[in-house]
Amino acid sequence: MTFKESDTRQGSWWPSAALLLAVFLWGSSYAAMKVVVASFGPMPTVWARMVAASILFLILGWRHVVQIRLGKDWKWLLLLFFCQPCMYFLCEGFALNATSSAQAGMISAILPLMVMVGAYVVLHETNTLITWAGCLLSLGGVIWLTLESVPTRAAPNPLLGNLLEVAAMGFAAGYMLLMRRLSGRYSPFVLTGMQCMAGSLFFLPGGLSAVTWQAPVESYVLLVYLGTLVTLGAFGLYNWGISRVPAGRASVFVNLVPVIAVCLGVVVMDETLNTAQMLACALVFAGVLLAQMSPPRTK
Repeated sequence: MTFKESDTRQGSWWPSAALLLAVFLWGSSYAAMKVVVASFGPMPTVWARMVAASILFLILGWRHVVQIRLGKDWKWLLLLFFCQPCMYFLCEGFALNATSSAQAGMISAILPLMVMVGAYVVLHETNTLITWAGCLLSLGGVIWLTLESVPTRAAPNPLLGNLLEVAAMGFAAGYMLLMRRLSGRYSPFVLTGMQCMAGSLFFLPGGLSAVTWQAPVESYVLLVYLGTLVTLGAFGLYNWGISRVPAGRASVFVNLVPVIAVCLGVVVMDETLNTAQMLACALVFAGVLLAQMSPPRTK
């Protein structure tokens, strides 16, 4: 990954602001996605998100499209598209149909730790025992949260939903590692746009399978919000930000996603967490904080 010296040395706040706005949009997407999935179903919702984002990308960046030269990167790009948006949104769409937005958002706290494990396996980055202890502690919190979940109106099948959300985070971790390889050769905006167009094709059968597109106006407003500001906007901001700051610093911002998701789930969606679930959430946060106490070492 390449970093702009003017951003990292002079402490420019623009990359940090971009990352902060990106994670806020991501955090808000769980509650919005929950509403839209209830109206249209998981597959049609994800397809519509991809189409809306692709249309906006083509309007704003059609000149970039005609200049794309894939070269030898097509295999890595296909793998990137497979991880994100294809498998990530496939897992998350069905996850939010089965569990609450608060629980799904809380599980997203393990994403930075998954990236750390992936970096150890793929990039041969080493970490301290404290970092690995934080990883195991956070994973234990996710397992506890899942085991303590009981079916409710907001989470009819929390065990399945939480497991699917864990799988989604695994694919998101793969996407972030691949971004580190490709961001030096393609602009963040182009990568984001190509991901959206690939997702439009992948989820096309799901869009055509929609039983009905009749829904309240609120669902359509949230669908446009998800497709433009969240899918294209948030991923574009994050791709731009992560290309200008170290990956470890960028991963800290992702830890804000579950906080935003849980708060909006409780306040906006009237979702609740029992005492055991709140303790499990605290365990996840403790693990994430512990992992951040010691910086990674590189061989």
